[in-house]
Order: sequence, then C-alpha cells, then structure tokens
Amino acid sequence: MFERVLIRPVVTEKSQELSKERKYVFLVYKNANKDMVKKAVEELFNVKVEKVNILKKYPKKRRSRAFFSHTPEGKKAIVTLKEGYSIDIMKGV
Repeated sequence: MFERVLIRPVVTEKSQELSKERKYVFLVYKNANKDMVKKAVEELFNVKVEKVNILKKYPKKRRSRAFFSHTPEGKKAIVTLKEGYSIDIMKGV
C-alpha cells in the first residue's frame, strides 16, 4: 500500500532539524490523505504516528529570458511520531 502513498523522504537542513523533534518530512502523491500517510509510515517503518500535517506546494511561474516555465508542484507530509519512536532517514542514503 505504501508504495502508492510515499514517494521519498525530504532530506534538507530544515527537515534534519525537525527530526530532532520526532517530525519527519516525506514527499507524497497528490491523492494521498492523512490516514493513508499514517498507515503507510506505520507499516513501512514499524513506528507509531502521533499526527500528520499535509502541505500542498503550488507551481510558480519562472522566467528565463524569453522562456516561461513552472516550478514543480507537489505535496509534503510532516509526520510526528509518538514518544520513544524514531526513523533513521539517512540509513538508505
């Protein structure tokens, strides 16, 4: 099930700081909702999820000389784990 929900973890400086607070950031498919993300993370990483926040990134117009393009759109999920659980995101990198 989780292969159609989670795309990949987001590894940035900000997400590394959030991981100290038991919050992990994942890129998810556009049709994913909070319940789907919660079940996928619990099954995949064998942890208990406290809550899930979903952020939607809208595309923005960008211009390079005479050409117009858009930044990619996407959806991110910030997953907060219950006390005592953690995920080693850098394990597979």
